[in-house]
Amino acid sequence: MGEAKDDRDDGFQAFIVTVWPRLVRTAYLLAGEQYAAEDLVQSAAEKACAAWSKVRRADDPYAYVRRILVNQHARRWRRRAPELLVDAVPDAAGVEDGYARSDQRGALLAALATLPPRQREAVVLRHWEDLSDSQTAAAMGCSVGAVRSHAAKGIARLRQVTALVGLKDTTHIGGAA
Repeated sequence: MGEAKDDRDDGFQAFIVTVWPRLVRTAYLLAGEQYAAEDLVQSAAEKACAAWSKVRRADDPYAYVRRILVNQHARRWRRRAPELLVDAVPDAAGVEDGYARSDQRGALLAALATLPPRQREAVVLRHWEDLSDSQTAAAMGCSVGAVRSHAAKGIARLRQVTALVGLKDTTHIGGAA
């Protein structure tokens, strides 16, 4: 009895080794991701192994296993949680720490360097350090009105910098919200 099982296993192993690359390619085209494709093929191979006596007698064993694969994919697709379809996917998740967005940080630092010193101070203190108008005025040694004017002019200039066009919120550059 042990020999019959070995024959079955050997036959299955030889078959699955032969068709594995084709199954992975098919699964990849179905799933669109390598890890999902490999999971699908593994699942289909498990089912085919369990039903090997039936699979082996089929007119086309590869077609039989491919059908298992397609059915597995359809089953997984139906079970997936519904996804919200949107027009555009944001480049980065909302992050409170301005330093964590290193791809945007370089462009922002370069753009800040183009601002006149007082505008740069107002923008950095108000929006990066998250100081109030009066705290910024005290730090800069000027009036609250001057802080508002410098900050507004600085933000307006930053909005014109093409490298920063992708930023969602140029009025709140960093720091805590």
